[in-house]
Formats: sequence, structure tokens, C-alpha cells
Amino acid sequence: MDAESLDGREFVGLNGGPEFTFTQAISFQVLCADQEEVDHYWERLSGGGEQGPCGWLKDRFGVSWQIVPTVLPELLGDPDPARAHRTTQALLGMRKIDIEGLRRAADPIPA
Repeated sequence: MDAESLDGREFVGLNGGPEFTFTQAISFQVLCADQEEVDHYWERLSGGGEQGPCGWLKDRFGVSWQIVPTVLPELLGDPDPARAHRTTQALLGMRKIDIEGLRRAADPIPA
């Protein structure tokens, strides 16, 4: 049994043997208020693990996490379908989510 802490909260990873491995069917989502929180959780949880696309990562135990800024669902659910589409396209090119990059994609500055 291996214990880790995340912001003072202890998490325990148990070894269930070869029959019970972690899969992406189960993941934890961390909603983040700003880029500082996104950066903090992304760096902390992906250390020794694997960084994936669109805010997904696996920690060093193989557990999947989604590091999601609270602005993402707002932008993806925008009533303007073009704005939501631009946000989606920007998201698909990201690993760690960049909030400013999403906002620039949603509302590009006209040339």
C-alpha cells in the first residue's frame, strides 16, 4: 500500500494484482478555477506518470485524471455553435489545458 497526499488529503493506491488493473473506465476529475490551479494539479499528478490529450493524464499509479478548468464547459456549451466549435478545435490540440488559448480560440481578434 502506497499513500500520497494532494493538498493535504491522503490518497491510497492499492495493488489489486494482475486481475484488477486501473483503466480509463474510472477517472477522477479536478475542476480548477484558474490556470494556476490547472498547472499545479497537472504537474503534481502527472509526475512519474503519463500526460495525455485534452487535459487527461495518468498518475504514477496508472490512475486516470481529468484536469479541467471551470471555463471549459462554459465555452464548449456556448449558444454560438461557431464559438463552441473553435473552442473544441483548440482543446483537441492541447495536452495540459491552456485557458487563455481556449479564450483566444473562442473569441479571435479580427485582422
